[in-house]
Amino acid sequence: MRFVRYQKPNLPPRQGWLSGDAVGPIEGSIFTEFRRLEAEEELSQIKLLPPVLPSKIICVGRNYAAHASEHGAEVPEVPLLFLKPPSAVIGHLDTIILPPQSHQVEHEAELAIVIGKRGRWILPDQAEDYILGYTIANDVTARDLQTRDHQWTRAKGFDTFCPIGPWIETEFNPADALITCTVNDDIRQMASTHEMVFNIYQLIAFASSVMTLEPGDLILTGTPAGVSPLADGDIVRITIEGIGTLENPVKAEAPH
Repeated sequence: MRFVRYQKPNLPPRQGWLSGDAVGPIEGSIFTEFRRLEAEEELSQIKLLPPVLPSKIICVGRNYAAHASEHGAEVPEVPLLFLKPPSAVIGHLDTIILPPQSHQVEHEAELAIVIGKRGRWILPDQAEDYILGYTIANDVTARDLQTRDHQWTRAKGFDTFCPIGPWIETEFNPADALITCTVNDDIRQMASTHEMVFNIYQLIAFASSVMTLEPGDLILTGTPAGVSPLADGDIVRITIEGIGTLENPVKAEAPH
């Protein structure tokens, strides 16, 4: 099933589900109990919002060996975790803003896990029970600030630096799915999820040994090689086989 959050003009946001090119509302909560209503709205007539509003966004660094290599870094012995603020989240077709503080903002195409229920000290063989589904994420990064600061909070934390969407796919198989990222239709990143250093279940187990995972939390699972700078006017598209395509335009913010 595909879950969405959407909005019609002059109405509050709603949780919904996707049936082909039609959207139906959901009564209740996708994390507990819900009821699907008739899918009568055309997808083209509504605005898709970020499919989830996470309490935290847990990210994994250097989880593809080739990406670690392109930055001259070693693959970590255990998952390398960092956080992005929820205020960075935007949805499908929303605009990535290039901040004036940075001169090298880059895309990072990633598979994102959507946590379905609260958990701590989750064992790898239990991890699947805590997954609601998967979505697509772009871990947008100010690379020059990341290098300058020697830590990643500012580089990863600007508003609009976490596009997610377009929906949550509950029937996705993460074992071997193709991830591609294009900028203005030029392919920049392409790899399979089977190239991850640490798999989905290991990441959930490790993250939950540090912090309690809450329903709606996101775990971004790392990016393949091929990250590259974004410029004003670019269009970034990230496609994950079995989920769909997340698209975002890019715009430079005027200096203040």
